[in-house]
Amino acid sequence: MDIIAIGMIQALITAMGIWFLQQSLSKREKAAQRREQEREEMEYKLLTAVNASIALGEATAKAVQRIPDAHCNGDMTEALCYTTTVKHDLKNFLHRKAVEKIV
Repeated sequence: MDIIAIGMIQALITAMGIWFLQQSLSKREKAAQRREQEREEMEYKLLTAVNASIALGEATAKAVQRIPDAHCNGDMTEALCYTTTVKHDLKNFLHRKAVEKIV
């Protein structure tokens, strides 16, 4: 009778230990998922900020080029061309990655 009781106590302790480990792993997994979602949101916001900066730079360059007394040199034109190229490269990269995720 004592052997059965000891065996049941050992089984109960083992089951409680396994349950505790599962709960601990579940909490870690939820925290990791939350961090991943926050990282993705941060990257999205960074990309949005980069796009906004590019748009502002383009608008500023175009506005300065229209000022008759500004005497824009070739640097402004080159910078505007470079910005447009970078913007399109980024857009194409994001489109490729979106297609890779879908397929």
